[in-house]
Amino acid sequence: MTVYDDLVGQEPVIEQLRAAAAAGADALAGTGGGGMTHAWLFTGPPGSGRSTAARAFAAALLCPDQGCGHCASCHQVLSGSHADVEVVRPAGLSYGVRETRALVLRAASSPTGGRWRIVLFEDADRSTEQAANALLKAIEEPPARTVWLLCAPSPDDLVVTIRSRCRLVTLRTPPAHAVADVLVRRDGIDPDVAAAAARAAQGHVGRAKRLATDEQARRRRAEVLAVPGRLNGVGPAVDAAEALVKAAEAEAKDLGAELDAEETAALRQALGESAKGRMPRGTAGALKELEDRQKSRTTRMKRDSLDRALLDLASYYRDLLVVQLGAGVELVNTDRARELRSVSGPPEATLRRLEAIMVCRERLQANVNPQLAVEAMAMALRTG
Repeated sequence: MTVYDDLVGQEPVIEQLRAAAAAGADALAGTGGGGMTHAWLFTGPPGSGRSTAARAFAAALLCPDQGCGHCASCHQVLSGSHADVEVVRPAGLSYGVRETRALVLRAASSPTGGRWRIVLFEDADRSTEQAANALLKAIEEPPARTVWLLCAPSPDDLVVTIRSRCRLVTLRTPPAHAVADVLVRRDGIDPDVAAAAARAAQGHVGRAKRLATDEQARRRRAEVLAVPGRLNGVGPAVDAAEALVKAAEAEAKDLGAELDAEETAALRQALGESAKGRMPRGTAGALKELEDRQKSRTTRMKRDSLDRALLDLASYYRDLLVVQLGAGVELVNTDRARELRSVSGPPEATLRRLEAIMVCRERLQANVNPQLAVEAMAMALRTG
């Protein structure tokens, strides 16, 4: 067992991180450390394991045995309770300068364990321009024992001044068989179910697990894949767009409701809620701030949910293109092979539809109204 066991299909990255952890140990011992640096940028497509890799590396840096996976330090890092590791997960669509400045101050403190003070910044690409400038100053002149681990889909998602000061770790989309293997080995999922979920998730480990264990997630995905067959006119296209947006909103609401309830209950208890549910004076501001953060997170979750639906829709047209071209590659949606073979039309039209989906994703990233963006896409996808 090591801290890298949950990093799926990323053997070159594991080798890179092992070497860096060894260099880090040498640096602490004063015997070298040329392979270690204070800022790292983990990049890769959604689901590739950026955060998993960064967390494993943090554990390896703090472990006396460089990532054994079974000592107290490794368990604390992997469970998120280590005092020298701060994990930053932007709740909303952006991460502001005020939060970043507070983070920089915390990162400057000395490590309690005597090894490293580590900041793991998930979705660092959500930083605003002002926040990125504040972060740059911290990365340019870091304390001797502070290590920044930034995560983003692509190096281009961060300003060039930050990425030029980071050592790059590039993850790939793991193959479906590797994802299926970890679902079987780690989660005890039936091999056939795991294989189908891994293909459908297109390398996204977390999404694969959800599809394998959540019937409602599988049903929603099936509804998305049924959309192309309904786009036979203007009216059906508008109706399909509305259904896609509402489904994303419903999924985000389901995912966020439990988180919101737990956070609110914990904060109310910490602020001194009475047995009758009354709150002390002066606590309304803290509760309002939490509510605002939760609303921002729900907005982000809606967009993320809709983006996943668009990727599922794109997988349908990708498979259709494979069938039309007679390419010898495996289908993502093998259960729809017969349906795909019955669809008529030239490959050029399928390519245009794939492009329309990608344009819609770009518009959503630019905060275009989801309903309008999806309606425009549906009109481009229609067959009648």
